[in-house]
Amino acid sequence: MAAAAAVDGEPPVIDLDDVHKTYAIGEISVHALRGVTLQVQHGEYVAIMGSSGSGKTTLMNIIGCLDVPTSGVYKLNGLDVRTADEDELADLRNREIGFVFQSFNLIPARARWRNVELPLSYAGLGRADRQRRALAALRQVGLGDRVDHLPSELSGGQQQRVAIARALVTNPSMLLADEPTGNLDTTSTREVLSILERLSDQGRTIILIHARARGRRAGGPG
Repeated sequence: MAAAAAVDGEPPVIDLDDVHKTYAIGEISVHALRGVTLQVQHGEYVAIMGSSGSGKTTLMNIIGCLDVPTSGVYKLNGLDVRTADEDELADLRNREIGFVFQSFNLIPARARWRNVELPLSYAGLGRADRQRRALAALRQVGLGDRVDHLPSELSGGQQQRVAIARALVTNPSMLLADEPTGNLDTTSTREVLSILERLSDQGRTIILIHARARGRRAGGPG
């Protein structure tokens, strides 16, 4: 998939410069990332691939503001995350990043639209606005009908589509999808990847952690 051109005067969504991450396990230092440099522009669809232990999860956690580099610079929409405290990082995650995980992470007792609107409750929106935006997000992933169904009444592919709608509902700068088809059958995998490609065609910035490339391959964590 072709890379999106940089927008004049607008910083990249993701700007990693010589990022390292080292963990201390007792007296042993484990180098999870060694000098990752990467820019992702608005509207790009990027796949990050690698074998188990190659640093994909560590890189995802840093991009998602769930962790910070040991050294190097990470800027999210021009903001150096090293300057942010825990509360600011939490706000960044909620405002700028839509997460899609392999395990769906839906609340069993909440209807599909109630799962989708959950991030908006943290932002203080009223119930009517939350419902309107949740239903709009569900329509984006082809689930505009039967919105009161519980997760247990949905297939795995439908549950992941609900999770994608929940990631979209805050209108984030990017979607960060960590092995989103890992628990799905072949048909559901095609459906979910097709939705991500359609969202990319609409201008969404998407970072996909996956065994198979669906976009520009990111250069390597060590």
